[in-house]
Amino acid sequence: MFKKNFRHDNKTAYLLLAPILVLLTVFVVIPFLYSVRVSFFNWSFYQPSRFVGVDNFSFVLSDDRFLKSVWIGLKFALMVTPATLVVSFLFANVIKGMGGKMSGFVKTSIYIPTVISGIVASVIFVFIYDYLGGLANYALGLFGAEPKAWLAEVGTALPSIAVPAVWLGFGLTTLIMLAGLLDIPESYYEASDLEGAGAWQKMRYITIPLLKNIFLFLTVTGFTANISQYELSLIMTNGGPLDSTMTPNLYILTHFRNDVMVGNSIAASLLLFVVLGSISAIIFKVLNSDKAIDG
Repeated sequence: MFKKNFRHDNKTAYLLLAPILVLLTVFVVIPFLYSVRVSFFNWSFYQPSRFVGVDNFSFVLSDDRFLKSVWIGLKFALMVTPATLVVSFLFANVIKGMGGKMSGFVKTSIYIPTVISGIVASVIFVFIYDYLGGLANYALGLFGAEPKAWLAEVGTALPSIAVPAVWLGFGLTTLIMLAGLLDIPESYYEASDLEGAGAWQKMRYITIPLLKNIFLFLTVTGFTANISQYELSLIMTNGGPLDSTMTPNLYILTHFRNDVMVGNSIAASLLLFVVLGSISAIIFKVLNSDKAIDG
């Protein structure tokens, strides 16, 4: 009887999973396998393809611009991801302590940047960084400082792009953090009050450890998303100055648009996939994950 019910449950599960498995196969698995095949050919939309083995991968790995773009992507992710996590954690704690109506208003307000297109955000911040009439240089002028060409200088271009990236991402991240905070049983804090624990001790020994899975999820998704970012770099600087904002996906897009043979672009995409997978594996290994704690 048990085996019969078990088989019936399996059939139901497979039936429910079938639509998403079909979609994954059609739109993920098959394109991925085809891209692996194309990466071994000197493939073009206009000419017959020719098998070249690993030449495309060798070309990409020997291209200093690709290696530099991966390094820039890592730097960008290291700027944006920790900053987003810290800002979101602080905002989530503030919202948790608010009343119902005010909390709802703030949650709605901070989520607005999340639904804004990266292209729209890029245009907004281009005006903010404008050399003559931008808000950033106006703020510097209030302190008697000289205006800066934020997007035209190697030292400031990447950090300038990181700011709108944080702005775009912190709303959703804050709401996820808030959900994690609200899931922590209040009895833990009440018990810590009886022991005389202060705010810092509660955060260190209760809040942060119990948000470990949330931090893990947001760190992995944040790093992969930020390394893959290209809209801000494309619109705000087009990868300049001197390729200082040339992220990996922008490098791939540039070669895909300009090269007659797209095998190199496909090979670069697969290599980026390996990089992202390796970084995710390292983060999982370092942070680990804990089982959920029932309240």
